[in-house]
Amino acid sequence: MSTEFDLGALLAERGAERYDLHARYLNPQLPRMLHTIGFDKVYERAEGAHFYDAEGNDYLDMLAGFGVMGLGRHHPVVRKALHDVLDLDLADLTRFDCQPLPGLLAERLLAHSPHLDRVFFGSSGTEAVETALKFARYATGRPRILYCDHAFHGLTTGSLSVNGERGFRDGFAPLLPDTAVPLGDLDALKRELKKGDVAALVVEPIQGKGVHEAPPGYLRAAQELLHQHKALLIADEVQTGLGRTGDFYAYQHEDGVEPDLVCVAKALSGGYVPVSATLGKDWIFKKVYSSMDRVLVHSASFGSNAQAMAAGLAVLSVMEDEQIVARARTVGELLKSRLAALTATYELLADVRGRGLMIGIEFGRPDSLKLRGRWTMLQAARKGLFAQMVVVPLLQRHRILTQVSGDHLEVIKLIPPLVIDEADVERFVEAFTAVMDDAHSGGGLMWDFGRTLIKQAVAGR
Repeated sequence: MSTEFDLGALLAERGAERYDLHARYLNPQLPRMLHTIGFDKVYERAEGAHFYDAEGNDYLDMLAGFGVMGLGRHHPVVRKALHDVLDLDLADLTRFDCQPLPGLLAERLLAHSPHLDRVFFGSSGTEAVETALKFARYATGRPRILYCDHAFHGLTTGSLSVNGERGFRDGFAPLLPDTAVPLGDLDALKRELKKGDVAALVVEPIQGKGVHEAPPGYLRAAQELLHQHKALLIADEVQTGLGRTGDFYAYQHEDGVEPDLVCVAKALSGGYVPVSATLGKDWIFKKVYSSMDRVLVHSASFGSNAQAMAAGLAVLSVMEDEQIVARARTVGELLKSRLAALTATYELLADVRGRGLMIGIEFGRPDSLKLRGRWTMLQAARKGLFAQMVVVPLLQRHRILTQVSGDHLEVIKLIPPLVIDEADVERFVEAFTAVMDDAHSGGGLMWDFGRTLIKQAVAGR
């Protein structure tokens, strides 16, 4: 008996209902938020670093699906690999055999971090972090994990316990008894390690929230302290990994850093099939999987599925063939330098920081009296409104998609696909300059929109 299913026909018939469907059956606040700030666009298709609407207008993507689309959308090599793996009719996920694709992907991933030996495959970044937390606890026999203030490691209960943002944690207690330390504070780390119950420190080499990089020398010094106290270093490279910062992993910018466990996800998927990887040292894996009785002590229903493994292999192949890491470093340096040069021109522009194609643009209190009064008004209503005032016209007037880097932050984070080129850089800088000109003019549409945001912020209290 055959069943007819036409996906194209279904989308043609019901696609226009997208926002109503979401409001009715999914998160009701998402469409509400998108309508409020004018982000309720209808994108018809995408290619590389660009979206297109029904009229054929192109939008530059400087968000990359929160970092998932490292190679942009619909890279032909990844797309072909997925067609190929489907056409092979593999006996996938039998559970009682060893397929070749997971081993091949693990081998290729580990080649980029030769001090690591084994891989566990899951389906999401938070799952990779959960795996690392479990493995660190079991391998050390200790219960407590240290994490850094303002960190983001995921939203499932274990990873939420090491999430440094209160807004995500509120209302979900009790969480695991883990402890925050300031990023870069070795004395705080040492105090906690002396208590003797710490299994590991989990850290983003560059924090996604605010785009704050670990201070020079911190990761290596932290690693030495951890190992002195028989604890582990976990590097969360879910967003920073696979070339994002101009090296394959962000921890590799600092000599001598060799984490015991590394978490990878997002870009490894090629934007198609969810996949994550937790890379670790041989002794850790052998302690967790210490006997045949423990063969399934940690597993994942969809881990190592053929489609995800094929996507990951294709992504790594493209990264090598197209020199994606070097490209991210070069184009990122160009973008960062062009933006940093603007800090001398615009008093509202406080800082430009980051590495490779992970860049934070921070806004701050201006000096001039007129701008200072308006800035103060926004800050009194809700911190972060000015950054949102910049994000909105970038999309509405210049068709460029960006994001505010976190709640109550005056920071825009740029994490575009790693395939953007110099023309895309010029387009963004020109658009950003125009928005800054408007913001500094003392009037204009930006400040009108700011008043709308203030009303929304006050109403939402």
